Amino acid sequence: MLHLIVTCLLVARSTALANPCQFESQDEGRVAAIVDARSVRLDDGRDIRLSGIEPTAATKQALASLLSGRDVTLRSADDTPDRYGRQGALVFVGGSDTPVQATLLARGDAMVSAEIADKDCAASLMASEAAARRQKIGSWADPSAIKNAESPDDILAEIGRFTVVEGKVLSVRQAGATTYLNFGRNWTRGFAVTISKRTLSAFEGAGISLKSLENKRIRVRGWVEGSTGPRIDVRLVGQVELLGANEPTGVRP
Repeated sequence: MLHLIVTCLLVARSTALANPCQFESQDEGRVAAIVDARSVRLDDGRDIRLSGIEPTAATKQALASLLSGRDVTLRSADDTPDRYGRQGALVFVGGSDTPVQATLLARGDAMVSAEIADKDCAASLMASEAAARRQKIGSWADPSAIKNAESPDDILAEIGRFTVVEGKVLSVRQAGATTYLNFGRNWTRGFAVTISKRTLSAFEGAGISLKSLENKRIRVRGWVEGSTGPRIDVRLVGQVELLGANEPTGVRP
């Protein structure tokens, strides 16, 4: 009996590791239409937003080839619709154990949004994206896909777009309820990451001291804003990745 219990536990653990994004099934349906670059409509009229990704120029066409007319299973930790009435979910085709999001990321046809809170699932999606970056496929084939923090004008040109930026944090400063990770010595023109006081607890819970990021190379992702120097407001820990000292640009296992 003990041997049987141990075997079952090992199998369960192996399955969990192999399928880290296997949240509770929220429902099933058939894809009737591709609404936009990350939303589909099922044949019962529901709109489904693919959680965990931000689209690229190729995402909508890739979605059409992967999902049009297909039976899908929806999995998520929460099926509450967003303000547009869309149900967020990881989407699985037929009996596949791999979410469509991971496929898009592995092909370089999407970027990780960092919204998935589950650590194992988030790490799995990030690994899929990293594989595409490493192979320079899809959107990552473009040398300018990842912006250099030392080129603020290039980042400023991306205002209103979800963008990935890499660079060295020159200083960490707090002003009121906001912490700034500064990548340039000219604070008004250089690129900076802003982190509000209400987000600090999430970083502390992850064992990350913002001050410890000073003089470290990081990769940050988010929506570019700013009228002078470009800014990315970080609200989720997953938006920031610490890079190795000798790690080539755009590569992370």
